[in-house]
Amino acid sequence: MKRIFSASLVLSLLAGATGACAQEAALSKKEKKAGWQLLFDGKTTNGWRGYKKSEAPDAWKVVDGTLFLDTDAKKAGAKGGDIMTAEAYENYELELQWKIAEGGNSGIIFSVHEDPKFGATYQTGPEMQVLDDDKHSDGKIHKHNSGDLYDLIASPARYAKPVGEWNTSKIIKKDGKLTLIFNGHKTAEVDMTSEEWKKLVAGSKFKSWDGFGAYQKGHIALQDHGDKVWYRNIKIRQL
Repeated sequence: MKRIFSASLVLSLLAGATGACAQEAALSKKEKKAGWQLLFDGKTTNGWRGYKKSEAPDAWKVVDGTLFLDTDAKKAGAKGGDIMTAEAYENYELELQWKIAEGGNSGIIFSVHEDPKFGATYQTGPEMQVLDDDKHSDGKIHKHNSGDLYDLIASPARYAKPVGEWNTSKIIKKDGKLTLIFNGHKTAEVDMTSEEWKKLVAGSKFKSWDGFGAYQKGHIALQDHGDKVWYRNIKIRQL
């Protein structure tokens, strides 16, 4: 039997399908009681801005409940760059989900210090790596895989899900002690005030970077490494 659909019906069905893909950012009653707060409302970039900027770079867009880096928009002239929280944090538990485009690279950068002498988030902030381990060249480099404390501590194994699937990253930072958890697995643990930390930095690409990893309180940033990446369910609990 041949069926004829009106243009208005088709548009309505498409709108419904798009809405079904969107995910509302929300906290459960249990999470609220435990002190969790949303850092991303799933609708706007409120609470986020560029490094040493008053607003969020416009290449970062809200799409279907995600914070999305639109590299096509960058090619068309939209401003890119890392996006970071307007507020600075010191003792906290941060949790978020991410997925990366094929061959893509990004990162979760924390303890970011804003100062005229620093030009970017990564000059002071350590990074929890976000990567397509299989297709990006960094996937072949020790301490550069997803979940690693980038260039400092390697994960005991590879825990990333296939490209297109959502991963969960967690950063716990309390009185200098740092713990990274990736897809339910602990991938790094170190005291950022210890001699061990100094040795790790001294043995890394950051050894001559004045100020790297030196600040306990700082902003949390999502990296623009030139590839499409999606973040959602970004929440924090101050400790």
